[in-house]
Amino acid sequence: MKARTVSATHEHEWEAAPGLPSTLPDGETIVWQGTPDWKQLAVHAFHVRKIAIYFALMVGVQFTHLWGDGLVGRELIVPIVVSLSMASLALALLTTCAWFAGKSSLYTFTNKRVVMRIGIVLTLTFNLPYRRIAGASAKDYADGCQDIALELYSEDRIGWAHLWPHQKAWHVKHPQPTLRCIPNGKQVSELLFKVWQEHHQAEKIVTGVSAPRPANDSHSSAPQGAMA
Repeated sequence: MKARTVSATHEHEWEAAPGLPSTLPDGETIVWQGTPDWKQLAVHAFHVRKIAIYFALMVGVQFTHLWGDGLVGRELIVPIVVSLSMASLALALLTTCAWFAGKSSLYTFTNKRVVMRIGIVLTLTFNLPYRRIAGASAKDYADGCQDIALELYSEDRIGWAHLWPHQKAWHVKHPQPTLRCIPNGKQVSELLFKVWQEHHQAEKIVTGVSAPRPANDSHSSAPQGAMA
C-alpha cells in the first residue's frame, strides 16, 4: 500500500511537518498519514443519529400530549416548531464539532511509531512507539471505515478526557488511543500490522529477543499479546 501524502501547507504552523511536532530523526520515515471520515465520526463518536432519533421520539411524545389535551392550530404547531428548531440546532452543533474534530485530527504511521495529532481548541500530539503498543483491534463501519484501537501497557496511561473522542468506548480505566473512522480501514490496519512486525523483526536482530506473534483473533488486524 502506498503511503498517503498530505499538502506541505497546514494550519498548525508550529509543527515541523503536518502531524509531527518535531523533525523526524535519521532513519525514521513516514509510512502513512490519514484523517477520520468526519461524517462517520459524527455518527459513531458524536452519536448524531441516535440523538436525532431521541429528539424525534420526544417531539412525537410532545405532539401526542398536546393533541390529547385538545390543542389545535397555532397552540399545537408553535410548541412543536420550537422543539424541532432546538433539536435541529443541537444536531447542527454536534455535526459541526464532528467536522472540526475530523479536520483537525491527523494520524501518522512512521516505521517506528504511531503519532496522533488531535484536538479542536487545544491541540495535543501523542507519540506511541511500536514497542509500547501491547495490542490492537479493529471495528468495522459502513463504507469500509474502521476504528483501530491501540492497547498500551498498564504503566503507559493517557487520560480518557485527553483522548476523547479518539478512544475506544467503555475503556475508561485503561483508555485505548483509537484511530477513529479511518477510510479504507482494512488496508490501513493491515499496513499497521506489517510495519509493527517489521519493527519488531528489526529489534529481534539487534537485541536477540523474539518478537511476539499476534493472537488468532478474527476481529483483530494488528498485534495482540505481550510485546518486547
